Amino acid sequence: MKISSSLPFALLLLLAGCSSHGSQEQGATIEKQRIEKESIEKEDPKMVGTKVVNLPEDTKLLQNLFALHAKDQETPISELMVEVGSFFTGTQYQAHTLEGETEELVVNLREFDCTSFVESCLAISRSIKSGDPDFELFVSELIKIRYHSGEVNGYTSRIHYFSDWIHTNNQKQIVKDVSVEIGGIPFPGLVNFMSTHPGSYRQLKADTSLIGIIAQQEEEISSREMYYIPETRLKDVEPFLKEGDIVGLTTGIGGLDISHVGILVRESDRIHLMHASSRAKKVIISEETLEEYLKNNKSVTGIMVARPL
Repeated sequence: MKISSSLPFALLLLLAGCSSHGSQEQGATIEKQRIEKESIEKEDPKMVGTKVVNLPEDTKLLQNLFALHAKDQETPISELMVEVGSFFTGTQYQAHTLEGETEELVVNLREFDCTSFVESCLAISRSIKSGDPDFELFVSELIKIRYHSGEVNGYTSRIHYFSDWIHTNNQKQIVKDVSVEIGGIPFPGLVNFMSTHPGSYRQLKADTSLIGIIAQQEEEISSREMYYIPETRLKDVEPFLKEGDIVGLTTGIGGLDISHVGILVRESDRIHLMHASSRAKKVIISEETLEEYLKNNKSVTGIMVARPL
């Protein structure tokens, strides 16, 4: 696994542990022997010719989930998020599952990083809510969630910062950013990590013209007034958190907004984090409460909260 020597080792270790949207060291990519490509032709012109990277096992997993929830069209999406996420507990963790030679839609339900776990659960839950879920609908939902304009059009079309993910999917009415209404305060971070560390990204190293596009995106993100719940205020806010909420864990690392993401579950009247854990090497529900989880991770400063709609 090739790591840029310009960054401190501890920082690289943290960044390797989670997001397929934030920083991505580029060694752990999709193995050639498990790639199958197919074209999805839909009436939506954005879907015509979309390349999907997946295996037959992914389709089988989807079929199993859709069969289990065949009568759950009226189930609240918050409940579906927890049930679908729980279905995947024990699934192997793999960093940077979205990274390939070219930008194609990756459907990998056999292993997750933290972001692909959340995105997959949300796309599956939304498909179930339709009442007539199938693989093509799931693919359509995943593209809407993962890409700025709902279209796979190169590396910069994917949403790379999770605060931007929340903002974009809030605008699409896929989730609602509830950070303000539950007691959030302005987030002080400046987003510029990708453009200032292009050597950590294979795509930016291969095509330096993309750095300027990423920098423009970062400037737009940084110009927004974003809100978060500081770690010190989490206990007061916990009663307003709901099962199925999506949380991004904000970080004090310069240039980054969010370093880890997961789905909230309530156990014994306390909120816990269900997530693809780099430490456990699988999808788990953390034994420690969310409050304890944040306190035990020194670089984490708080949370941003998105509620699926």
